[in-house]
Amino acid sequence: MKRLLALMTVSAATMFAAPGDSLLGITLVQNKTGNALSVPMQILLLMTAMTLLPAILMAVTPFLRVVVVLHFLRQALGTQTAPSNQVLVALALFIALVVMQPVGLQVYHQGWEPLENGQISGSEAWDRAAVPIKAFLLKFAREKDIQLFVELSHLPAPSKPSDVPLSVLAPAYVLSELKIAFQIGAVLFLPFLIIDLVVASVTLSVGMVQLPPVMVSAPFKILLFVLVDGWNLVIGSLARSFN
Repeated sequence: MKRLLALMTVSAATMFAAPGDSLLGITLVQNKTGNALSVPMQILLLMTAMTLLPAILMAVTPFLRVVVVLHFLRQALGTQTAPSNQVLVALALFIALVVMQPVGLQVYHQGWEPLENGQISGSEAWDRAAVPIKAFLLKFAREKDIQLFVELSHLPAPSKPSDVPLSVLAPAYVLSELKIAFQIGAVLFLPFLIIDLVVASVTLSVGMVQLPPVMVSAPFKILLFVLVDGWNLVIGSLARSFN
C-alpha cells in the first residue's frame, strides 16, 4: 500500500508538470530520465497524499465490507464494546492486506518497479498500475452502481469494462460493498435474534421482570458463537468471498 501511495503521488505530479514549470516556488530538476520533481516537492505531495490514505484504503480494498460485517456481528452478540473498535479495525485491516496482496504485487511489478528503474515515466507507471486495481474493482462492483456514477459524472458510456475510469469505479465499488455487507450482517443477526426472542418469552412467562432479557441471552449467544467456532467461520467466509 505504501508503494502504491508513493506511485500515485509521483505519477500525479509528473502528469501535471511540464519542463521548467514551478509549483509553490519549487521547480523541476533534471535527471538521467528527464524532468522530475525536486525532493522537497515530492515530500510535500507525499505528505498531502497520506491524508487521503484512509479514504483510499476503504475505497479500493475489502476493508469496508469486513469492518461493517464485524460491527454487525458485535451488535448481534450484544457485547457492546467487546471486541473494541481498535481490534475490529485492526482485524479488518489485516484481512484486507491478505486479500489485496496479489493485487499489490501486480501493481509493484507492473508499475512501481519499472518506474524505480527509470524504464517508464510516472504517467505510464500509473496507467500500468491501474490495470490490476481496475480488474479487482470491476470484479465486485455492480453494473447498476457503475451506471449510476457514470450518469452522475456525465461521462460517455464506456464501450468495454476496462474503459471505466477509477473515479467511477471507486464509489461504485463502495456502494456495492455496502450492500453486500448489510446483507451479510442481516444474515448474521438471525440466529442471535431467535435466541433473544426465546429468552425474552421465557423470562416474561416466569415473571422475571427485574432482569433485562438482553443480559440473560448474552451468555447463550456468546456460548453458541464459541461452540460453532464463529470467528473462524465469519473471517474465513469473508476472506473467501473475495476469491
